[in-house]
Amino acid sequence: MLSMRKSLFPSLFRWARCLRGSPALFSAQSDFIHRDTPENNPETPFEFSKENVKRLENIIGNYPEGHQAAAVIPALDLAQRQHGWLPLTAMHKVADILGMSRMRVYEVATFYTMFNRQPVGKYHVQICTTTPCMLCGSDEILNTIKTKLGIGVGETTPDKKFTLSEVECLGACVNGPMLQIGDDYYEDLTPALTEEILDAFAQDKRPKPGPRNRFAAEPVTGLTSLTEPPTGPGFGVRKDL
Repeated sequence: MLSMRKSLFPSLFRWARCLRGSPALFSAQSDFIHRDTPENNPETPFEFSKENVKRLENIIGNYPEGHQAAAVIPALDLAQRQHGWLPLTAMHKVADILGMSRMRVYEVATFYTMFNRQPVGKYHVQICTTTPCMLCGSDEILNTIKTKLGIGVGETTPDKKFTLSEVECLGACVNGPMLQIGDDYYEDLTPALTEEILDAFAQDKRPKPGPRNRFAAEPVTGLTSLTEPPTGPGFGVRKDL
């Protein structure tokens, strides 16, 4: 039956063989199952700083009494920003503070890819390779990053400065190809611009984020469409209606 389908739809099967998945930052098993490591185990030191304790109190205060568990995502995010990634003990601390079971916190941390449960470099380079960015040349940008940093997807440079991840849509499709470093987006990339951005971060400088050849999503040379005043009410509607 399969051979008959292949003979009837040869182009479909050739196309299907070309499909590729995005490599995961870590193995599929480690996405959900914790294995103690020297860097991440129940003895890994973690305590919220005094400043972040106050921030966490303010965050929890946004929710009604008895519903403190609703603060779990911002609490985990705060822990990750302080530590650089999210160790097991940080999840335990959040669970204790919010009065949640540890399993409930694990469920949140493993569901959202924004949480890095393994160590990452000082600068986490996340490049989008979803369809719009891919059509604009994200594969070339990805290869540029690999060559420049000397690492592959899911790897960290020996100096612990850069970690490279391949991710799904980051919501800047009109300005692709693009990548995210920390909280900043860098858009309309070329191989040369990508190298300039990485060079700046290598010197611990923060290059200006955003698109590289336009204002927001508009061309720097001015609008190319919608250049005339909009028509008034009733435009295009039959006069007898």
